[in-house]
Amino acid sequence: MTGKITTRRLAEAAAIAAIYLLLTFIFAPISFRDVQVRIAEALTILPVFTAAAVPGLFVGCLLSNLLIGGLGWMDIVFGSLATLIAALLTCLLRRYKPLAPLPPVLVNGVIIGVELHLVLGLPLLPTMGTVALGQLVACYIIGYPLLLLLDRYKEHIFPQM
Repeated sequence: MTGKITTRRLAEAAAIAAIYLLLTFIFAPISFRDVQVRIAEALTILPVFTAAAVPGLFVGCLLSNLLIGGLGWMDIVFGSLATLIAALLTCLLRRYKPLAPLPPVLVNGVIIGVELHLVLGLPLLPTMGTVALGQLVACYIIGYPLLLLLDRYKEHIFPQM
């Protein structure tokens, strides 16, 4: 994976952002608050296959938090940064596929847990736990099987690899 910006990479990033936003919109009732399973977070395995997923996930999360969220500037900034950090870490773990879904679970558990504690006054540790648990569902129960499926067809879906 090179860092070269191409039309294909821009299109991939835009498509990933759009799919993330669409999934968050469709599953909005379960995508926010302390007990959440943001189905769109299953896409956080995509940096295993393409670096374009990193900005795509960030923009998709940013737009979701801005347009659908409701927790204000803190969620727009820190929620989106959590997804960016997790996507970068997932990219670094791309050779270790079973670990690739772990960064979104840990990063979002901590950052979103703290955010919900500060914004909504929820108890810190239980909130971190419920966010991490929701991420675990999205990233391992949905995302990891997606990763395994995409890995079987990666030559056709991500030909630059």
